Amino acid sequence: MRSALRRSAAGAALLLGAAPALAIDVDAGDYTALPAGTNLGLLYYQHAERNKIYAGGERIAGGSLDSDVGIVRYVRFMEVGGYTIDPQFLLPFGKLRATDNLSALGSASGVGDLILAATVWLVNQPEKKRYFGITPFLYVPVGSYDKDRPLNLGEHRWKFALQAGYITPLTNKFTLDLVADVTFFGSNDKFGPTAATLRQEPLFQGQAWLRYHLTDSFDIRGGLSYAAGGESKVNGVSRNDHTNTSKFSVGMAWFPTPAVQVLGTYGRDISVRNGPLESSRFNLRLLKVF
Repeated sequence: MRSALRRSAAGAALLLGAAPALAIDVDAGDYTALPAGTNLGLLYYQHAERNKIYAGGERIAGGSLDSDVGIVRYVRFMEVGGYTIDPQFLLPFGKLRATDNLSALGSASGVGDLILAATVWLVNQPEKKRYFGITPFLYVPVGSYDKDRPLNLGEHRWKFALQAGYITPLTNKFTLDLVADVTFFGSNDKFGPTAATLRQEPLFQGQAWLRYHLTDSFDIRGGLSYAAGGESKVNGVSRNDHTNTSKFSVGMAWFPTPAVQVLGTYGRDISVRNGPLESSRFNLRLLKVF
C-alpha cells in the first residue's frame, strides 16, 4: 500500500505544472521558404492520450492524462537584406484532463503561452527544392496559469528556443527533412501551492522526416524524434526528471487546391524515461495561402 502511494505521489510530482508540450515539434515541409509577400493562415488540432507514467525508465503509475489542443498561427514571408524571413505568431488553446488513477490532478482549460518566431533562410534554392533556415522562438508567459492547479496550459515563465531546419531531395520522389533545436527556460517563481521557484536545464531535440511524393500535391511521410535534457529543480532540489524520449509519426499531406493544404499525422512515444508516455497522438492541420 505504501509503495503504491509513493508511486502515485511521484507520478503527480512529474505531472505538476504540466503543459501540452515542451519540445518544438515540426511538420515535414515547415522549412520550405515561400516567395516574399506570401501569407499563411494555419489552424492546428491535436488529441493526445497518455496512460503510463515513468520515473527512471520504470513505470510507476497508471491512469489517463488526455489533451485536446488547438493552435492559431499566422506567417508572413518577406525579404530583408537579401534574405527570406517569415515573422509569425502561434497561440495555443485547449484543455487538459486527468482521469482514472490520476483524477486527483483534475483538469485545466484556456490559452497557452504566446509564441513569437521568425525563420531566416541561409539556403533558399527553390529550383533544387533545398532549404536551410534558423528560427529563434520566444515564449511569452500570457497563458492560463494557476499555481494551485497541478495542470496548466500556461507555464508562467519565459522561454527561448533556437531551431535549425534543412530540407533536401534524395530522389525525384523522396525528400528528407532534418531539424534540431535547443530550448532555454526562465524561472517560474509561482510553482505549486507554496509558490516555489522552478528552474530547468536546457532541452535538446532532433527530428527527421522522410516524405514520398505520390504526386506534386500529395505525399505520405514518416518521422522520428528524440528529446533529451530538461532536468528541473524546485527551490534548488532536483526532481530527477530529465527527458529521454523517442517517438515516431506517420501521416500525409494534400493540396486539394494550390492555396489549401490538409495535413494529418498519427504518432506515439516509443520510449520515455521520465513523465507521461503518449500512447497515441492525432494531429490535423489546415493551411491557407493568401
